[in-house]
Amino acid sequence: MSKIAVIYHSAHGHTRHIASHIAQGAGSVAGDTVCLLMAEDLIARPDAIVAYDGLMLGSPTYLGGVSAPFKAFMDATGRLWQSQRLKGKLAAGFTVSSLPAGDKQSTLYSMFVFAMQHGMVWVGNPVLPEQHTGIAYEEAANRLGSWSGMMAQVGHHSPADAFVPGDIKTAHMFGRHFIETLARLNCTTRHEVAA
Repeated sequence: MSKIAVIYHSAHGHTRHIASHIAQGAGSVAGDTVCLLMAEDLIARPDAIVAYDGLMLGSPTYLGGVSAPFKAFMDATGRLWQSQRLKGKLAAGFTVSSLPAGDKQSTLYSMFVFAMQHGMVWVGNPVLPEQHTGIAYEEAANRLGSWSGMMAQVGHHSPADAFVPGDIKTAHMFGRHFIETLARLNCTTRHEVAA
């Protein structure tokens, strides 16, 4: 049984909405525990994330990077870096912006670098864009074509749940892929220890 933390910051509810669907996808695998944690609540107690086997990191993209509260959370983990307490854990990232591109890639890249500095193992997004199979663009999984993590897009002043069906589908698939990857990693580790 694995414990996953979906750690996010959401100023207007959009990133929280995607985080909840990622958590649902990860939670669809029986026996695992998935917790939604707000990044700003972890700034004063970053040690709390050590208890998790995998961390899924989520932030809106603001001016080409993570939001200030999410960056404050990342900075608060400095003492965990010094002791390498996150080394070997699984990590992945997701982000939301109001434009289809919106420089979301640089946000995911900052999360990737954060995970690498902590010695974590990064999980990308292997979902093939479904619009190439004839599925309507707004219904298609991974319609934005992101491989380094999950990207979603919604209008700036839209309600928190105004995402197109394809982005919701992608969130579920991304969460499930993460937990399945963790299960494979745990199985390999147990096999190596037994040998």
